[in-house]
Amino acid sequence: METRELAPGYSISRVIRGGWQLAGGHGPVDRTAAIAGFDLWYESGIVAVDCADIYTGVEELIGEFRAATLARRGKDALSRLKIHTKFVPDLSVLPTIDRTYVRGIIERSLKRLRTERLDLVQFHWWDYGIPGCVETAQWLDELRREGKIDLLGGTNFDSAHLQAMVSAGVPVKTMQVQYSVLDNRPAAAMAALCERLGVSLLCYGSVAGGFLSEKWLGKPEPELTGLENRSLVKYKLIIDDFGGWKSYQALLSALDAVAKRNGVSLSTIASRYVLEQTSVAAVIVGARSPDHLKENLAIGSVRLGAADLAEIDKALAGRKGPLGDVYTLERDRSSPHGAIMKYDLNKE
Repeated sequence: METRELAPGYSISRVIRGGWQLAGGHGPVDRTAAIAGFDLWYESGIVAVDCADIYTGVEELIGEFRAATLARRGKDALSRLKIHTKFVPDLSVLPTIDRTYVRGIIERSLKRLRTERLDLVQFHWWDYGIPGCVETAQWLDELRREGKIDLLGGTNFDSAHLQAMVSAGVPVKTMQVQYSVLDNRPAAAMAALCERLGVSLLCYGSVAGGFLSEKWLGKPEPELTGLENRSLVKYKLIIDDFGGWKSYQALLSALDAVAKRNGVSLSTIASRYVLEQTSVAAVIVGARSPDHLKENLAIGSVRLGAADLAEIDKALAGRKGPLGDVYTLERDRSSPHGAIMKYDLNKE
């Protein structure tokens, strides 16, 4: 598996194992099987894991895996494992957030993950209309200087607010963003800014919740109300912005042709495409079981040639959207994108 250095001495696999699917919203979670799955990914070279304070039960689950890794393999092996969590203060808390709240959430993550220092904390702020996001980032940096956090990152900030944090002296090393062949908003301004600032993009949504797979090739357009989970609704809205079902199907056909030519899955090609974009360090792949491990590993080995890229770019030529900077659509709580978000999960 390819690796990428995010900071001196801090390397990750370029495929990161996502944890959102283990939060319960995609069905019951078998904890023993989940921990065994993390171990299998680790053995295969996918040694970075993504979670969040708001993913119900996931930090604790990964904490169990971390403890098992230490017991089985020792400190040297444990040092290869990088656990990326998030700090996502509730929307209702933003007007009154203070150092005490920030410290309390970080201390809770340390306890859940069974560690004395968090590897990477990725900070999110729901509403720029509420002041305080830069000051809150500075409070997180105080905890970093205390040794409770190794690296600081952001999640779904736009380019202007990333620049504001960096200008205020916050050493942002990563920015987690939604990025796919359907959603190229990070390419508008964020990627160039990250390249200038030395910030690495960690990308989720590279397979659009499963929409970028053979499963949907040639299928009729579903109704939003008929989709089985919020993730699919989220990415169906992106397909609508991209240009609609017909344009999406043309893109799937192009990706499928490239996949067949390279002997891999359509999803692998979709993720590799993102991995080759400017400033992208890694893609985050969600999985509830090891069934897709082989194709996830292939993301690190397949290469897109000139003919492959030309075929994909041809299918992208008629792209209509989504438009704007990173997460702008999702921040509008009156929009379809914003209406499906959950804003107070730390309270729960």
